[in-house]
Amino acid sequence: MGIAEDMGKRQRSISVSEFFEKNRHLLGYDNKAKAMLIIVKEAVDNSLDACEEAGILPEIYVGIRQVGEDRFRITERDNGPGIIKEQVPKIFGSLLYGSKFHRLKQTRGQQGLGVSCAVLYGQLTTGTPTTVVSSTGNGKTHRYQIMIDVGKNKPKIMETVVEEGTPWHGVEITFDVEATYRENKQSVLEYLKQTAISNPFADIVFDSPNGRVEFKRGTDRLPPEPKEIMPHIEGVELGVLMRMLANTKARTVHSFLTTEFSRLGRQSANELLLRAGIVKEAGGNVAPDTKLRPSRVTDKQARGLIEAARTVKLLRPPTDCLSPLGSELIESGLRKELNPEFVTAVTRSPEVYRGWPFQIEVGLAFGGSIQEFSLLRFANRVPLLYQSGVCAMTKAVQETDWRRYGMDVNRGRIEEPLVVFVHIASVWVPFTSESKEAVANYDVIIKEIKLALQEAARKIALWLSGKRKKAMLSKKKSIFEKYADETAHALSVITGEPKETIEKQIYELINSKWEELNGGEEIEEVGVEDRESGEGSADTDSEETESEHSASGEESF
Repeated sequence: MGIAEDMGKRQRSISVSEFFEKNRHLLGYDNKAKAMLIIVKEAVDNSLDACEEAGILPEIYVGIRQVGEDRFRITERDNGPGIIKEQVPKIFGSLLYGSKFHRLKQTRGQQGLGVSCAVLYGQLTTGTPTTVVSSTGNGKTHRYQIMIDVGKNKPKIMETVVEEGTPWHGVEITFDVEATYRENKQSVLEYLKQTAISNPFADIVFDSPNGRVEFKRGTDRLPPEPKEIMPHIEGVELGVLMRMLANTKARTVHSFLTTEFSRLGRQSANELLLRAGIVKEAGGNVAPDTKLRPSRVTDKQARGLIEAARTVKLLRPPTDCLSPLGSELIESGLRKELNPEFVTAVTRSPEVYRGWPFQIEVGLAFGGSIQEFSLLRFANRVPLLYQSGVCAMTKAVQETDWRRYGMDVNRGRIEEPLVVFVHIASVWVPFTSESKEAVANYDVIIKEIKLALQEAARKIALWLSGKRKKAMLSKKKSIFEKYADETAHALSVITGEPKETIEKQIYELINSKWEELNGGEEIEEVGVEDRESGEGSADTDSEETESEHSASGEESF
């Protein structure tokens, strides 16, 4: 037997489950602490998507209990619409099975890998099945013990039980996994806190190994449900177009273009066909009823359509497939979890990259309980906790000149108690890898983030300017108060008027001028009695305002 024949016998295909079993790091399962985070994340993301699509205010429960050395039992439960019994094994027991990959609308998941990969990781590290309990509210609860047949990428149902008389709807999943629990900036607790910020309409309860934490909802208003759209021809590549032409049910190329792409009308389709050389202009009119069937379009003609789509001015894809949070929900989430002194938010108008619509939102929270600068990154309302260094959001923040907006910046780092919230909403977020941890550096995305940051920064700059002006006036006021006693004594000696009368007049003058300079705002007036009792100490006020001016870096104050 020859070498080639011998080598040929060793060739075989592998299933997607088998591939990811050996390459779990591609999905982010590269250490035990991160594995726990990803499992919780995938389950919670699915629950939030299901609740929002059904118009239900989410109530999410997450419990983590240690059951052995480096072994934990993770339970996640929701109040969503539930999953019908026929779909439960497929959703949890088959990789690349789901409804989100095929639909062009904003969702948290995209690939059909998330929760089934968590099932795969559990059986790989502990050898135990995942328990799934589901009810659609019909009085029947279906309980499954599920594993994955790795060689066939099919579910293995180890046990199934039907219980009746339970009046609830939702899904509960329990994983036994090998993992590590930590509480840091890339932990389950931080993920749930950031999820509570970007989903302020959700109630989240977390039973951790260190105790219970509750994140109460801050609003009863759900964001608008996004609508499914058809692809836009600007975002379709040649190979995809050829496959669509081969599989379409349209009878002509013209009807194919107008029925299977968004925002492509008869006139635009005519122009595309004309520029691609598929139809010819006769007497100044284009014949739209060409008899050419889509399956007979040649590679050259298809390439001509792609090139024509880049030159013909077409309508942008519809944006009702997006569901941005909006300024109100962003501000609500930031206030609820961070308790800042000032908060503002900006939602940009939708833009397009490679034919996919996307929308950028930014929130800025300053002071209050915030102690230092931090960047919170989100994609379709999901927190991104890893790979910040290669993310477009980080790059946009770094390229923004924060000094222009009154921020103290030292060696490229913002030295202010500021939290920057950046969110991208899209039908197809361009992640840098399957683990969905960072957004790719598309120029148009970075540009939109920077524009949103600048708009929000202008608002916070106005607020900071007012705050610092008030501090400056307060300092001046404290100086007058500090020397009021000595001034009154000197004037009393010169004029012969009683010192108390002069001092009272000085304080009345100080307070009236302060109110005038402060824009007529109500203030706490300070008099002789306050000064003698030590309230509103001038020295204390002076030290605080001096510290504020030093931090602001504005020498003019």
